[in-house]
Amino acid sequence: MQKSDGMNYAPQGKPNAVVGPGQFVFAAAALDHGHIYGMTNGLLEAGAELKWVYDRDPAKTAAFAAKFPQVQIADSLETILNDAEVKLVAAAAIPNERGPLGLRVMDAGKDYFTDKTPFTSLDQLEAARRKHAETGRKYAVYYSERLHVESAVYAGQLIEQGAIGKVVSLNGFGPHRLNAPSRPDWFFRKEQYGGILADIGSHQIEQFLYYTGAKDATVQASRVANYNNKQYPELEDFGDATVTADNGATFYFRVDWLTPDGLGTWGDGRTFILGTEGYIELRKYIDVARDKSGDHVYLVNKDGEQHFEVSGKIGYPFFGQLILDCINRTENAMTQEHAFKAAELCLRAQEQAVRAE
Repeated sequence: MQKSDGMNYAPQGKPNAVVGPGQFVFAAAALDHGHIYGMTNGLLEAGAELKWVYDRDPAKTAAFAAKFPQVQIADSLETILNDAEVKLVAAAAIPNERGPLGLRVMDAGKDYFTDKTPFTSLDQLEAARRKHAETGRKYAVYYSERLHVESAVYAGQLIEQGAIGKVVSLNGFGPHRLNAPSRPDWFFRKEQYGGILADIGSHQIEQFLYYTGAKDATVQASRVANYNNKQYPELEDFGDATVTADNGATFYFRVDWLTPDGLGTWGDGRTFILGTEGYIELRKYIDVARDKSGDHVYLVNKDGEQHFEVSGKIGYPFFGQLILDCINRTENAMTQEHAFKAAELCLRAQEQAVRAE
């Protein structure tokens, strides 16, 4: 797995098929972000069959086909949309193109699985809500910092088991290494990437809603800045926000593109979860100056202090659940309203953010 920057974060887990060969066929399209590789890995490990790939750039499809040689290269998006065998289209388009692409996929009678952030405007979100209501198709979102991180999955299991009581507060930290030479031009254009709170902030808000069980929340305050990358005037390299959920839980998160080169991975992602009977700390990708591996879970409750190293032990259940949801028209992986609400709140945080510098 690539460790220098998060753009190519593509975890590989243990195969855990929920369907047999040929029972669930999907396609990949719009390979603008490297997360498409993680999305594809997850679906394949859960038993899905990859049939097609399409991108406007032949170099991207060639690289994808080299990684997944079983795939056929489509000559157009319509080839995928017109194939009745394809049940799901996974895509990692340029952020401001994700919403419109999703509408096309849903109109074709297929479920859609997009990289985060799923939208760059509230108008795109409302269009997707209407299309979901009209077609019944899924608009699933790859919120990878929870769904594709074993420590984050395990934290959810601990909370469900009552290990820390009722969750009342979270602090989330999502630093990323910029590694500017590796980034495409659209990454530095705000109209296309949407802003830091809409982009990587979406991970943070999704986790808050999930761990607290909240259905809605209010953004109390939010800020953005460009502290250290003035040569890219439209880039925001820092953002933070304070959020309160409808159940009273509170949240502060910070995201940035300021990870120093000396860190052994692309970002020291951490989550602190406070409950009425204990607390959890997640050190997702590294335990600084102690252990280069990730997926460390620290739990403190009435039973004492515990440290769990869960890398390779928990798996990624979301992908199998998503496949079964698409087949059975259920919502066990993630409800549609949860996916949309996380998107809405990060967009509202972005919209009302003040400049800090």
